[in-house]
Amino acid sequence: MRAQRLVPLIAVTVLATLAPALYSVEPASAASPLDRYMKQSPLWKQCAETDQDLECATIEVPLDYREPGGRAIELAVSRLAAGDPTKRRGVLFLNPGGPGAQGLGMPLQMMTAMPESVTGRYDLIGFDPRGVGQSTPLSCRTTEAERQWMRPYKATTYTQQVAWARTIARKCRTESSDRMRYTTTRNTARDMDVIRSVLREQKISYFGYSYGTYLGAVYGQLFPKQADRFVLDSAIDPELIWRGTFQKWASEAEPAFQRWTKWTASHHSAYQLGDTPASVSKTFWDLVAQADRHPIVWGKYSLTGTDIRDLFRGTFFSPRVGAGYIADLKRAAAGEPVPELPELGELPDNAVAVLYALLCGDTRSWPRDPGTYARESRRDAARYPLYGDHPSNISPCAFWTKAIEPATKVNHRGSALILHNEWDSQTPLSTGIAMHKALKGSRLVTVDEGEGHGVYDLSGNVCAESAANDYLVTGRLPTANLICEAPSAQKRTGSLPAPNNPLTPGFH
Repeated sequence: MRAQRLVPLIAVTVLATLAPALYSVEPASAASPLDRYMKQSPLWKQCAETDQDLECATIEVPLDYREPGGRAIELAVSRLAAGDPTKRRGVLFLNPGGPGAQGLGMPLQMMTAMPESVTGRYDLIGFDPRGVGQSTPLSCRTTEAERQWMRPYKATTYTQQVAWARTIARKCRTESSDRMRYTTTRNTARDMDVIRSVLREQKISYFGYSYGTYLGAVYGQLFPKQADRFVLDSAIDPELIWRGTFQKWASEAEPAFQRWTKWTASHHSAYQLGDTPASVSKTFWDLVAQADRHPIVWGKYSLTGTDIRDLFRGTFFSPRVGAGYIADLKRAAAGEPVPELPELGELPDNAVAVLYALLCGDTRSWPRDPGTYARESRRDAARYPLYGDHPSNISPCAFWTKAIEPATKVNHRGSALILHNEWDSQTPLSTGIAMHKALKGSRLVTVDEGEGHGVYDLSGNVCAESAANDYLVTGRLPTANLICEAPSAQKRTGSLPAPNNPLTPGFH
């Protein structure tokens, strides 16, 4: 691990004053209009399409927590009872990330990943967040072409790109205007507290991946007295919500690319991409230039240079994976037979709707002037040639209805354990460090030379998983931040990160 990548993990000792909420975030009192939600008694039954012991129920939550006497929406919730009732501690809420990923089936997935020492103590609780899946789903009625949500800046087509962003914002307002504004991370956290009350629990413990780390941090900020043991895997920087989150992909891709060129040069005999880092880099950029002149046909896909930069950015964080794909790309460019490119897939309309609702509605910091995006895209393309023009480009958020609340300031002292790989393409290590600094009572477990997005049940790192399991069982955090070694013999493999939803690259 290079020292410059692991910046000092100095705990912040001064607790900043919490920003006042626009409305109460305390649990409902006896006379509260939230009582009708907090005191529900849902009908639990076996979840559809499973013969497991997973139970499902539907509850109601307020559409707008500022007016709890108004319209209600539905949430789909699941639970898997603790394996050992004599040792039961409480409930462990689960979130797979996204934004926009469904969580109803997550208890069954985590039951197989977690040891009995954990599953015996907790009811595992899954849920589709508001607007997602079976929870009064949102829609923008977008076409497949419109759902390509991160686009590179091009001066010649910028007018059309601005028109695309306006169109998405208009479609979302038209189709789900009555609910879109209220689909925010803060309201999802409030929904979690309603679920807690419905389950008749005083506190919740929590395990969240990627976007789920931000959701967990926001819950702890709004409901510190109800937050117990929180594990946050592959954390987001809460100060960068949300445009800055994606701009980090551009800056962090550059050192990952340089690391990839060095590794690939040292394995030239296997991949034939160049025997020096400079020659490997030239091979890649020559392929990009070739594809920009004439798309490279790979099976049923025709890849432009822009497609190549977009599609393969994440693979450079795992050099063996990246080298394999670029070697195949080189052969495809030469007209040689190559293995089929994995199905790239696409986000469904519901996931796109929730994605924009959260990205645009969680914060008021999106620029409103299209010219700002053009200037910053040109600037970042020069700074970060691999990917800089993508995340700084125009977004539907430029034309979104003003968020009902400002972004949440995360700075509480709640107990949390943060797990992070050193080389994570979606939530770079710097964002995990930032989350650790924001959560004053947290510890950070870093997997030295760990690759890929997601640690627990995804990297096979016994050290990191044991730290999480011990914390969930005992409640004791490590005495200091912990560095776990990625075994040198471990050969992490994987598929391409999902190109349209990079905060959720297929966790489970």
